[in-house]
Amino acid sequence: MFESAELGHTVADDDYKKAVPALRQALLDVQYDLAQAKNLPVLILIGGVDGAGKGETANLLNEWMDPRLIHTCAFGPATQDEAERPTMWRFWKELPPKGKIGIFFGSWYTTPILDNMDGKIRKKLDSTLNDIVRFERMLTDEGTLIIKLWFHLSKKQQKTRIAALEENPKTSWRVTEQDKEHLKHYNEFRTVTGHILRETSTANAPWMVIEGFDANYRSLTTGQYILDAIRKNLDIKTARPRKATAPALLPPADGLNVLNALDLTKSLDKSDYESELEEYQGKLNLLTRHEKFKDIAVITAFEGVDAAGKGGAIRRITQALDARHYSTIPIAAPTDEERAQPYLWRFWRQLPRRGRLTIFDRTWYGRVLVERVEGFCSEQDWMRAYAEINHFEEQLIGHNIVLLKFWLHIDQEEQLKRFEEREKTAFKRYKITPEDWRNREKWDEYQTAVCDMIDRTSTELSPWTLVESNDKKYARIKILKTICKQLEKKLSSL
Repeated sequence: MFESAELGHTVADDDYKKAVPALRQALLDVQYDLAQAKNLPVLILIGGVDGAGKGETANLLNEWMDPRLIHTCAFGPATQDEAERPTMWRFWKELPPKGKIGIFFGSWYTTPILDNMDGKIRKKLDSTLNDIVRFERMLTDEGTLIIKLWFHLSKKQQKTRIAALEENPKTSWRVTEQDKEHLKHYNEFRTVTGHILRETSTANAPWMVIEGFDANYRSLTTGQYILDAIRKNLDIKTARPRKATAPALLPPADGLNVLNALDLTKSLDKSDYESELEEYQGKLNLLTRHEKFKDIAVITAFEGVDAAGKGGAIRRITQALDARHYSTIPIAAPTDEERAQPYLWRFWRQLPRRGRLTIFDRTWYGRVLVERVEGFCSEQDWMRAYAEINHFEEQLIGHNIVLLKFWLHIDQEEQLKRFEEREKTAFKRYKITPEDWRNREKWDEYQTAVCDMIDRTSTELSPWTLVESNDKKYARIKILKTICKQLEKKLSSL
């Protein structure tokens, strides 16, 4: 992986001075074209051997290009706020929007490298790398250009470079004890980073390994590579080639599915409802004040047929909670800011820290429901979203987040009754819109999409709870019971 980056590449000073002005102008031109087009986010990852010029390169790019259109992030050890959320949270919230360039100095590769500095390739490492490949594939499928730069030095070059930096009073501060310790383990470091780069250098996000000893060579190579990568992607005017895919699940030949198999006649009388509501709201309150609740977070995700009672169910949950410890996130059509990012971005940024509960009123499943049915994304996009969503939820659960997903279902007759009631009741009119009536006309299409969603994303780790909601009282109690049961199970396991 590193053979070509240990050949002793150099560029003479005169040649460097002649090449730089034209390169800088071209980089500025492509940067402004990128900003004007606003159809491509660019993410530059900078990694490499200590002393190979990583910091100098990040600074140089900000000098050669317009820094107002660059967002540079240097990632160190996770802060307390970051540690209380899934590992990838801090990277998600810093992703560049379309038209901008993000530079990550340190990235999701740092921890896998540091955790394997002894050079041994562990099974856990390969699992982590598989997760990284899936994540980067999702970003590129969403339109992000990922440029991964690795700056390399041979062992001899690194030793020379560190010594030179140390001897110069103006640069000695840049050499740390950690750098010296890493030099002692150079061979092991080279082994593990070689493996990591090979396993994660993919067609959609390849690594560019650059010899870092000669600053002139390093700078020109980096600048030209970034220029070529951005210009190539900006100049692609044709649509992405269509990929062959098998069809989504076909409707069952006998018409039976997970929705019409529900018994929507289930109900509770008023006295039982009031008694159980008091019981389970009290239990939920106690569970969220449990001493171990501070070690977990909770996400309740609500989806359902229009007018199925999501809002009423959510209110019965929040009535039991301390307002300081929960938040409700209503999801509507994405804003311009959100459309400039991958579709999961707006959900990642809302993840709760430990000791808190977040309620999503509509969720990331919009990609495989509304966007699918209304044609807001391609079939290829919503088909790949099932796996991306499952991976997202695996990360949540792996970080001690209790994820509870509810689908509230009613039949067409009950929906019509509720729609008409909303139109007649002054204080409920805001709940009914022309969009609701239009969606009703696509009832069968939405039912097919929901059945596909449940089949493909109801996993062992994160199953769907289907809630029979023709009777609101029954639905609310079933939801509260489910939350209490899963919270008790989680807290008892800690």
